[in-house]
Amino acid sequence: MSTITGKDGARIHYKDWGQGQPVVFRHGWPLSADDWDAQMVFFASRGFRCIAHDRRGHGRSTQTWDGLEMDTYADDLIALTEAPDLKNAIHVGHSTGCGEVARYLGRHGAGRAKGRVAKAVRIGAVPPLMVKTAANPGGLPIGRSSSATSPQDRSTGSIVRAQRSRRASSTTGGGRA
Repeated sequence: MSTITGKDGARIHYKDWGQGQPVVFRHGWPLSADDWDAQMVFFASRGFRCIAHDRRGHGRSTQTWDGLEMDTYADDLIALTEAPDLKNAIHVGHSTGCGEVARYLGRHGAGRAKGRVAKAVRIGAVPPLMVKTAANPGGLPIGRSSSATSPQDRSTGSIVRAQRSRRASSTTGGGRA
């Protein structure tokens, strides 16, 4: 089993298959490196070196209490790319992995990661909160978010309005509890 050690001593398990330009895969929550096996076989058989790891707290990596946030994930990723001295890598993220790739580039892109990144691919990215709330005063008011251009955005606004309506009617006795 291949591992790297994070700056706090956490052991991060990873797979390293094939040879050629590296492709580094970042899984979504609560998955593991195993979820990239089919893609790794595909790309490794076509001349790429494929690396995927279990994020700390997931799979075979250390189950940590602390460090379960994007800065530490980005630091783990720089350790993963430095250990085998990866250069010109294609970084692929899915879901939570998209945020990790973005934070890695923002935190280390101009410094330690310089020359290590060829491209970043984000698949099924988790968007930041879109709706205006007390915690997100810069978001869109619920009425405007429901008139967004994509059907998914429109349905999200409809779901939020329906939930609010149900809550209101259940507290006034006019609906199901």
